Amino acid sequence: MRLELVKRPQKSRLMSVLSPIVAVALTVVFAGIVFAAQGHSPFTGIWYFFLEPITSLWGVEQLITKATPLVIIALGLSVCYLSNNWNIGAEGQLTIGAIVGSILPILFPDFVSPVVLPLMLLMAMAGGALFALIPAKLKTVFGTNEILTSLMLVYCSNLFLDWMVRGPWRSPQGYNFPITIDFHEWAVLSAVDVGGIYLNLSAPIALLLVAILAVVMRSTLKGFEIRVLGQSPRAGSFAGFSNRRMTAFAFALSGALAGLAGMMVVMSEIGKLQPVISPGYGFTAIIVAFLGRLNPVGILIAGLVIASSYLGGEAIQTSLQMSSKLATVIQGVLLFFVLAADTLILYKVRLVPGREGERAHA
Repeated sequence: MRLELVKRPQKSRLMSVLSPIVAVALTVVFAGIVFAAQGHSPFTGIWYFFLEPITSLWGVEQLITKATPLVIIALGLSVCYLSNNWNIGAEGQLTIGAIVGSILPILFPDFVSPVVLPLMLLMAMAGGALFALIPAKLKTVFGTNEILTSLMLVYCSNLFLDWMVRGPWRSPQGYNFPITIDFHEWAVLSAVDVGGIYLNLSAPIALLLVAILAVVMRSTLKGFEIRVLGQSPRAGSFAGFSNRRMTAFAFALSGALAGLAGMMVVMSEIGKLQPVISPGYGFTAIIVAFLGRLNPVGILIAGLVIASSYLGGEAIQTSLQMSSKLATVIQGVLLFFVLAADTLILYKVRLVPGREGERAHA
């Protein structure tokens, strides 16, 4: 006997909506089992991991801070995935964007002006977009697998950042630590008190991008082109759409948003470059994109859900003396449940006889 996946005549709209909720619920159950296996009460572990971090204004502030780059990056990835382009290298595009955007405050520290901050953001977007076009060009010209090339470029970008902060960009006043000089006041995002929660410009930018992409995907020709080429490239070619141009567009947009997110993380949380500027936002954003059903509004909600896992990892480390790496495990399990739910929505499982059963039946 063997299991076989049979495509369903049509997928259930209700289950498409409910499956992310089911995936989250199953992830909570899995987390409870892990806590129990480590000798802790499942309910205590679930409380500290999922709920306790957002019971204070500081926790909500940190939740928004960590959700913002996830949402921005996932928005760009959603365009790639909807157009059938598999960009796995957003983490590298984030890094290169941050490096390019940091050129002004590091190499031209005396250039102090209100235009510095917008210029840095634009340069970061350009850097991320150009870096993302490398796997796009390799795919369209040489037919290479964009999953492999975009992923391998992540390691190239991380090593390049490490070399820059240890070498030509290392601060003379850094006591030999691998850091650059501190950004001046015009090159950082200052926070504003909003009802006891301190937020910077990155959160409104993320909301604006969600609104723009929602309108583009629902009400414009470009959104229609993205969906058509993603579902049926052959039909798209008959409609006059270019798959090559779409690949370049999707990767460039995705890279630009990843670079923007990386620059805003450096501006708001670090204030300089160092060997590690991201806790893996570019990879975690993949989970956010799929959990949000590649829908801008869904991505916004999913970004808040996944961001809470970062806070939960810190909470269980301090309260339960457990490794904060458990957050990464739970994020991976959540992606597994999301993909499993999607598979069961599109296919049904059927038990069929094996070769021996087929011979006996014959």
